Amino acid sequence: MANLSIGEGKGAVKGRPPLRFPSVRTYNGGRKWGEGRIVRRAPYQLKEILVPVDGSEASLDAVALACALAKRNRGKVYAVYVIEVARSLPLDAPMGAEADKGERILEEAERVAKENDYELEGELLQARDAGHAIVDEAIERGVEAIIMGVEPEVIEGGYEWPTEGKPRPVAAEVPLGRVARYVVQHAPCEVWIIRRPLVQA
Repeated sequence: MANLSIGEGKGAVKGRPPLRFPSVRTYNGGRKWGEGRIVRRAPYQLKEILVPVDGSEASLDAVALACALAKRNRGKVYAVYVIEVARSLPLDAPMGAEADKGERILEEAERVAKENDYELEGELLQARDAGHAIVDEAIERGVEAIIMGVEPEVIEGGYEWPTEGKPRPVAAEVPLGRVARYVVQHAPCEVWIIRRPLVQA
């Protein structure tokens, strides 16, 4: 049984016994930006889609949507789970419990894909910052879109009272998390955000 590969590029070091998704790569935040051009296409023409998963229902919704889109064009769906490694540890430090958790989440993503009559490629990544790793992965794979699920917290609802007429609901602000915000701001490809229904407090 082969060892788990951990490393960057072609270089790798031997690590813990292999997981079901044995390709674990590490990122140190290096950019790989290149020349590009904007290609306008219909949403249903996407073929290469990256889906970051974290085990939330929203991220599994994103997997289902990605599979539905890719299936129309015989495209590919890549699911990634990012393990954030503390700066006090080496980037390739063994992350046993967290790696096991990531494997379970990727297996769940694979189950959702099968329910949608599709297959995906799952991968564990180790990085200092999840947002950086997701953007780097999108660039390296040359995907056309990243589809992310976000799970909003319970929000405070409210109403505004105009000088005339009936009060009307105030649209709640749903801030993106740190990772989603970075991806939206830095990914060179399309970024789709899937949000679960809001829950009023």
